[in-house]
This record gives sequence, structure tokens and C-alpha cells, in this order.
Amino acid sequence: MNPERVVSLPSSPLSALLERELDAAAPFPGVTARVWEQALTGPAREFLGRPGKELRARVVETFYRLAGGRPGALPPELPLAVEVLHAGSLIVDDIEDSAATRRGAPALHHLVGLPVALNTGNWMYFWALELLAAAAPPSILRTAVATLSRCHRGQALDVAICVCELPQAEVAGVVGATTALKTGSLMELAATLGAAAAGASTAVTGAFARFGHAFGVGLQMLDDLGSDTSPGRADKGAEDLGNGRPSWPWAWLAEQASELRFTELRHHGRAVVAGADPAPLAARLAEAVAGHGRAQVHQHLDAALTCLDDAVPSAELGELRAHIERLEQSYV
Repeated sequence: MNPERVVSLPSSPLSALLERELDAAAPFPGVTARVWEQALTGPAREFLGRPGKELRARVVETFYRLAGGRPGALPPELPLAVEVLHAGSLIVDDIEDSAATRRGAPALHHLVGLPVALNTGNWMYFWALELLAAAAPPSILRTAVATLSRCHRGQALDVAICVCELPQAEVAGVVGATTALKTGSLMELAATLGAAAAGASTAVTGAFARFGHAFGVGLQMLDDLGSDTSPGRADKGAEDLGNGRPSWPWAWLAEQASELRFTELRHHGRAVVAGADPAPLAARLAEAVAGHGRAQVHQHLDAALTCLDDAVPSAELGELRAHIERLEQSYV
């Protein structure tokens, strides 16, 4: 990698954490800062400095507060560790999806090459576990390792299964399992981490975990739907259709459409995987499922909130509900 090819972007809490991590690392004689910059520091800083929603970090912080955690006492490494896990997964996802961009810039493997990008993403998994081992309750490390295992099982379904080759009756099951194992598991970890750091009871932690899982699934529904219905996300939708990824629009179509109509659109899907323009297929999927999909998303997010009925004061629950409604509208 040529260091000059790495784009310099504004600092973020994640990139600042990276700098502290590297400053604290024991030096290796003969390995200069310039060499580390090329091998790991530069690629990691490039990606972690990109602007993101940091939604999972906010979930950790929110549920720490809702569980009665002392103001200002949450170690900053805990919410950021979940973001590091997510960042690593995005780098690897982009490689597996042959993605062109991520967070407003070229996908990392286009900047630094596939081997360096892959190693950087994998390193972030282990760095996140180090952060959790140092600052989280002991049980959380076991939970995080189990979460990573589930995420990779979900990713196996996502990258290995072409939705256009599945029987209609199997599509919804594969999409649901993929989402539960990936997005649901990581958001569940974020909510669980916040509760555990605050010393919440087993009952409260369980309620927060159930909410986090359901919330993550609902967000993936929103993201998949927006990829086919929002012009601003057309590139992501085209990428998913071109790769034949199992997504919620396909699941809703499989549940609702006649065998004849599903077979027709699946034929179009196979053509897109073979290189045809994905835009007409995205439009037809949006026309077929957009209304039903929005209703399903709203119903799912509303059901997620019911997990908190006995664990969160009504005023706090109302505030959280309003925030989720705003988030839902931002995808429309």
C-alpha cells in the first residue's frame, strides 16, 4: 500500500481510541512507525475515521443509563468496542460483496488491497475482544465470542446462498435466520453490554437483550427495504440484487406472491446476478412489497418495544419509542 493513497478524514472517537491503542502497544525494535502505518495503522485509521451512525455505541450508552448506571461511569471503551466489531464486519462484508464504496469513500480493499483490508478487518474483531476483556464484566467476553460465532454463521448464509436459487417456501426462513444471526445478534450484544456494565438484574438484562435482538432485526428490515425503494440507496440495492443476497423484500415477496409471480421475478433476479441492469428488478420488488414491508417493519419495531414494558419506566419508554419512530421515518 502507498500511504499517500489513504484518504485523510476527520478524527472520531474510534480513531482516537486507535491512536491510544497504538501508543500503548509495546514497540518492536526495527519496526518503524512508517512500516506500521502501511501495514495496519493507516488502513485502520482510514476506516475508523469515516463518519458513521455509531448506533450500536448509542445503544450501549442508552441501556447503561436505563439500567441505572452511574452518570459518567461507563468506560468509553465499551460502547466503542461494539463499533469496532461492526467496523471489522463491514470491511470483511465489502470484500465478500465486491462493494465499491462504504461510508462515502472507496471500500477499504480498493484503497489498500484485499490482503491488507482483510487483515485489518479481522484484527478489529480481536482488538474489540481485548477492549471488552479489559473493561467489561467477565461474562460479557463469553457473550461477545458467542456473538461473533453467530454473526459468522449468518454471514455464511448471506454469502453462500443465492436467493434466486431457493425454493419459494424456503426464502423467508433463510432471510430471517441470516438477519437474526447477524444484525440481531450484534444489537443484542450492545443492549446486553449496557445492562451488564450497570449491574442490572438477570431479568432486566434479559429484557434488554430481547429488545436489542428484535430492534436489530427491524433495522435490517428497514435497511433492506430502503435499498430497493430509496434513490439514495440505489447502489446498495443494486449490489445486493447483483449478488443474489437473501433480503427482506425477497422474503416478503415469497410470502405474498403467487408461485407464478414469484417464479417470474426470480427469473429476473437470475438475469441480474448474471449481469443485467438491477434497476428494473428493484422497482418491481418495491412495487410488490413496499407497503407490506413498511407495515411489517413498524409492527416488528413496536413488538420490540414491548420487551421493555416491565423493565423501563413509562416516561423513558415513551422517549425511546419516539426516537425509534424518527429513525423509522428517516428510511422512508
